[in-house]
Amino acid sequence: MQHKIFGIKESAPYYDRYGAYLIVENNGKIAVIETEKGLFLIGGGIETGETDEECIVRECLEETGCSVIIREKICSAETYCKHKTIGYFHPIQTYYSGEICGKAGKPVENGHRLKWMDYELLKGQLYAEMQNWALEQWKKIR
Repeated sequence: MQHKIFGIKESAPYYDRYGAYLIVENNGKIAVIETEKGLFLIGGGIETGETDEECIVRECLEETGCSVIIREKICSAETYCKHKTIGYFHPIQTYYSGEICGKAGKPVENGHRLKWMDYELLKGQLYAEMQNWALEQWKKIR
């Protein structure tokens, strides 16, 4: 499994945030979450005691109101950066392939909208550089 590190680690205390994300393709389109900040893969930060899979299931329900099936681990990545409100930030993310099964409830995260995009239009457009890289890794093994 590929792993990539983005950014340069400074000599400072970082806030580590583990996350898990799902890459879903259906009829040639990729599922993304659109927010006012930009486009993101479905997923988010892992809560205490949660597995990657539990995080993805919860986040998908919160963001889209849909249930998911998680297939295989694709890759992982981390970034060292300076966040404008968090400070020195170190997100560590693992990416999986899977599918959306259907509605399971109402989304609860305001400002999050499920959007389906062609790979070629989405390529390089995700908010996080490491999520763009993860999407490329997914495409290589398809």
